[in-house]
Amino acid sequence: MDAGEQWATIAAVLLGSISTHLTTYAMERQRKKHELVTRWDSKKLDAYEGYVDSMRSCIFLAVQLYEHRNGIRAGETSEQDMLAEMSAAGRLRGRAFERIMLLGGDDVVEAAHELNALALKVDWQANGKIDGTLADWRERNRAVFRGINDFHEAARSDLGVDGGVTGEKHPERESPAAAGAARRRRWSVSRVFGVGSARRRRSPTRTSVPGGRALTSSPPPSPDGHCSVR
Repeated sequence: MDAGEQWATIAAVLLGSISTHLTTYAMERQRKKHELVTRWDSKKLDAYEGYVDSMRSCIFLAVQLYEHRNGIRAGETSEQDMLAEMSAAGRLRGRAFERIMLLGGDDVVEAAHELNALALKVDWQANGKIDGTLADWRERNRAVFRGINDFHEAARSDLGVDGGVTGEKHPERESPAAAGAARRRRWSVSRVFGVGSARRRRSPTRTSVPGGRALTSSPPPSPDGHCSVR
């Protein structure tokens, strides 16, 4: 083997070694990058989940206080204790929001800012810092749950999750707070005034007669001329 062939062999060996080294380096770098992204996504998921959980806890306590103050449903603790619970929950919500500021993407951070503003209006009407009617209360609860859905959308997009929680496939639903209050009001009215049972007793009876017609009989009138509902 002459000198030229020797140099060609050496060059081929060096080129192969360099190629192998560069390929290994690129693969290792990609692996570390993937591990880093996975680790941050995991931390983001924990932060997003914790923030929504703390937000819902604050809403629950606000609803409990509002119903107690407005005579819808008596609370199991005193109003002072409820206010203390709301204050403690608010601090936890603030800490959860700070994690969003540290880890969240741009859209997630903006959605959290909007959600915080909506949730504070619910808190303030519950503890009496701002005035509002029952209709205002319901709308503020609906708005804060729409804000939670918007936050979910931003978080899912940031984490690369397919699908969504709003849109044509997910029609808007009444917030749990508003729906629960409506059910309790209907139950209270029927219990106090006997609406359901009165309606059943007022229903006329029908008796079939030959010819296919039906005779309707109403409850017997009371002495004052009104139908008796006994």
